[in-house]
Amino acid sequence: MSHTHDQDPPQDQEYSLEEILAEFSSKKPPQTAVPVTPDPHAGADGGTAEAPDSPEPDLPWPEAPRTHRRRGKVISFPGAPRERSPEEASPPGDDPVSASSPEEADHPRPERGGDGPEEALPENPDEAEDEEADEGEQPGEADNLVAFPRRRSPLALLVRRLNRKMDRYADQMYQEEGVEVSDATRRAEELIPGVDREEEPAGPEPRRRRPAPPPPPDVPPQELLQRWSKGLKSLGTRSVLLLLPCVLQLYLMAAAAVPQVPLPPPLADSFQLQVWLSAGLLILALCLCGDVVLQALANIFRLSMGLDTLAVLGCLATLADALTMLTLDPREEHLPYCGVCCFALLALSRGAYFKRRGLRLACRTAAAAAEPYLVTLDEGKWNGRDTYTKWQGTAAGFGSQIQTEDGAQRIFRVAAPLLLLAALLFSLLSSLGRERPEHLLWCLSATLTAAGSFSALLVYGKPFFLVSRRLAKDGAALAGWPGIGRSRARCGILLTDTDLFPPGSVELNGIKVFGSFPLERVVAYTATLIRDSGSGLDRVFHDLLRAQGALYRRAEGLCCYEGGGLSANIRGDQVLVGSAAFMNLMEVALPQGLNVKNAVFCAINGDLAGIFALNYDLPDTVPPALSALLRNHVGPVLATRDFNLIPAMLRQRFKLPVDRMEYPPVERRRELSRSDQPHSEVLTAVLCREGLAPFTEAVVGGKRLRAAVVLGAGLACLGSALGLLLTFYLTFVDAYSSLGALSLLAFCAAWLVPTWLISGWVNQY
Repeated sequence: MSHTHDQDPPQDQEYSLEEILAEFSSKKPPQTAVPVTPDPHAGADGGTAEAPDSPEPDLPWPEAPRTHRRRGKVISFPGAPRERSPEEASPPGDDPVSASSPEEADHPRPERGGDGPEEALPENPDEAEDEEADEGEQPGEADNLVAFPRRRSPLALLVRRLNRKMDRYADQMYQEEGVEVSDATRRAEELIPGVDREEEPAGPEPRRRRPAPPPPPDVPPQELLQRWSKGLKSLGTRSVLLLLPCVLQLYLMAAAAVPQVPLPPPLADSFQLQVWLSAGLLILALCLCGDVVLQALANIFRLSMGLDTLAVLGCLATLADALTMLTLDPREEHLPYCGVCCFALLALSRGAYFKRRGLRLACRTAAAAAEPYLVTLDEGKWNGRDTYTKWQGTAAGFGSQIQTEDGAQRIFRVAAPLLLLAALLFSLLSSLGRERPEHLLWCLSATLTAAGSFSALLVYGKPFFLVSRRLAKDGAALAGWPGIGRSRARCGILLTDTDLFPPGSVELNGIKVFGSFPLERVVAYTATLIRDSGSGLDRVFHDLLRAQGALYRRAEGLCCYEGGGLSANIRGDQVLVGSAAFMNLMEVALPQGLNVKNAVFCAINGDLAGIFALNYDLPDTVPPALSALLRNHVGPVLATRDFNLIPAMLRQRFKLPVDRMEYPPVERRRELSRSDQPHSEVLTAVLCREGLAPFTEAVVGGKRLRAAVVLGAGLACLGSALGLLLTFYLTFVDAYSSLGALSLLAFCAAWLVPTWLISGWVNQY
């Protein structure tokens, strides 16, 4: 215990019986107490220094003297705050009792206990308040209960301390909210547009793509026509001559596979002679199509190799295998794959021939007109859909687009390097991996020949030639793959007056003038409004104007009405031109019993001035053209300016499927048919004739050609991949008989059948 409690109690202090009985008169059971030393500052009568009527604590024996800071009889338990000595309570020479105030006596400061272990004072006053609140006495029991020390877990104290720190930080944060934003910044956010928008977090850097190669030069179609015409006949002749080595190779392969097929005595008695003959026929085939072989090999250095490159590499590997098999890898009664390579060269040669013929036909058609009609696919032209539009201009860009690589080459450019790497890897695994290095050339010839599809050049060449030949008859030409590849599954096509009724399809059937209006004046007024509105009847009224010797007038305030008419002011006269329904709408009196189906009415200042009867003759090519468009999911959009060409007239008179066409409002029709509207820079086709037939042929032919090329290229890649896997397995297990030349030829020819069928389907519309 502290040194203040080590001295013995004074001998002259005694306790009366009443005090002892008063101490034990409490109803509560006595609590355990510890002995205390008497207070040296007690009163002179031996009692305590507090008022006699103050409540006494329930102690088992007389209370020890207390310091001036404690009022009431409270016993300090071990671990409780100790009492301070008089020397610590006040400076020397001062009376501790008189120096202490009543408030200090009622609220003593925390002190250390006497005999218990010393406990450090809390550093934070909030902790002391919480501990006092937790350890405080209940009301009414403050004089009878002794505060027992409560031991707290260090973890609980740490958590409570962290909570109080977070609360103080939050209070400080709320107080400082908005202080960092100055008035100038807030004013700028309110007045300057866009400054209060948060910047999007910087995402990952976009992947750098390899720059696209520059487009070919824009050579005029006349020069391209001359370029592709040279050597075309020679290429066709050489492709026909390739049939000779192919037939001889087929005979050798059949004799090797089927014993019943006879061979001449020199060949039947010498297998070596058969191998040398097969290799010689392959060399002849390579010489006959040397330009195709060199083009395929050059694509390797241009980084645009295709399946034709794999086929040529397979021919070279097969030739090397045929020249070395008798010494390195003798395979009796198993010919090399020279016959398969000859048929592959024949397919490549025919594909190149068909493609060159198609390009020649397209350039000849494009060069036929100085200012042809151009077809472009404009994005979001009508109702948010891509729409084909025909407009007149020059064929600038046609020569550059026609020289670009086709869609099949773009697909093969990605698939061919993967197939080549796989063929090299599989050949190494089947030969060196099985410790048979002498089989390396045989494995390479088998895998590369199977990976090089027969339809490498036929996928695009054959269908492009068939479509170009059909379009050339109608005066249309496709402008290469850039325009063909932009075709969409569902799109629209804008049809104007001259598309449905080309020049010569509408004729004037009669004229009738009413009132005192001169014929020349009525014709001039009507022709002026027809010309200014851009109607398809301009040529008809222009010829009439010249025949009558009249002149065009200057019209002001031209207006187009949804009811099917026009109005303008010509030299102070209010002129109305339109259909009969429009005249009734404008309250212009018409003759009784008028029975004119298709006519142009003219009214001047509210009076009927003239009637021009017209005869519309729909060309025979329009109904099948519309049917072809609808079957191929191309929706016609009527952008007509002739007020007589309305859906009701087309349905009743010509039985056209107008319910599947779209008829925009008059303002939108005029906007869609403007000659100065912007168009796409990529050409789809070039037209040299008027009418709907060439327009439809080009649009539908381009869509079907794109579908045929994509489907054919996909099947070719699939066949090459399956052939590569199959030959890898057979070479890995040394299945010579299953991987014979005739079997491999049958497999490659089977994958050529879908390409041939798709090519015949592309122009059947």
